[in-house]
Amino acid sequence: MDLMTRPQSEREAHRMQASREELIERIARAVREDGNVEPLEGVQLRRASSTTELGHSVSFPALCVVAQGSKEILLGDSVYRYDPVHYLITTAELPIASQITEASKERPYLRFLLKLDPALVGSVMVEAGHPVSQGHAVVKAIDVSPVDAGLLDAVVRYVRLLDAPADAPFLAPLIKQEIVYRLLVGEQGGRLRHIAVLGGHGHRIARALERLREDFDQPLRIEDIARELGMSVSGFHHHFKVVTAMSPLQFQKQLRLQEARRLMLGEDLDATSAGYRVGYGDASHFNREYKRLFGAPPARDVERLREAEMEGISL
Repeated sequence: MDLMTRPQSEREAHRMQASREELIERIARAVREDGNVEPLEGVQLRRASSTTELGHSVSFPALCVVAQGSKEILLGDSVYRYDPVHYLITTAELPIASQITEASKERPYLRFLLKLDPALVGSVMVEAGHPVSQGHAVVKAIDVSPVDAGLLDAVVRYVRLLDAPADAPFLAPLIKQEIVYRLLVGEQGGRLRHIAVLGGHGHRIARALERLREDFDQPLRIEDIARELGMSVSGFHHHFKVVTAMSPLQFQKQLRLQEARRLMLGEDLDATSAGYRVGYGDASHFNREYKRLFGAPPARDVERLREAEMEGISL
């Protein structure tokens, strides 16, 4: 048996290595300077020639495949590392922290990202005979899994379309469907189904996330949200933390602080005004929580960000 399987496994290893080398070459050619480009609808390519400090942002439903280098995402107390042998799926808009952990000028970080449309995921599920579960299972909104040869091959063929603009309008949707299908039948199929979930607790938590994002500056009343969703307070807390790795209060706090940071940077608000705008009535409380999340008081953090921006450093 070993004699029969060894040549097959060796062929697959060589095939994946060739695919990775091609993906490196094509992304490097498409993104010649550090930054992001969106060459096809729903596709984002990134290049970074150095590691980055921990930066804060909001995730969205997407597949990330790294051609070279590595990156880490922090969600609550969990750390997710993805690299050339591990892909990452995110299924919800969540406040996250992330940093590129492996990159250099000689071997820059190169990444392919595909935005995952819930409607497309749902239609592929139906066509492939994977009906949406109406059950009560909930899953984490972020995780990593090993890249397999079929998924990597589909991603490479997608990136090849950059050199075939006449073919892209017809072939890109087909390859996108194939990528979604391969994810559905892979290790993270259950997580991907969460994007298109139509019922059960997953749908309720999705509604709660939307509500919290819209009303992040308002006082948080867990009892009201749980009642609107038809859940007990304890049940809501439990399922919310399964999906987001945070409590509702932690989730709201991170949204508030990220928005305050944006207001100070983008609208030149002082710390007191920004804190008040996002729902903090006590300036000292705002300053303490801001420093706890971003590692420095508001004024010093914003000054550091502006200096880094002027120097072209990505945080």
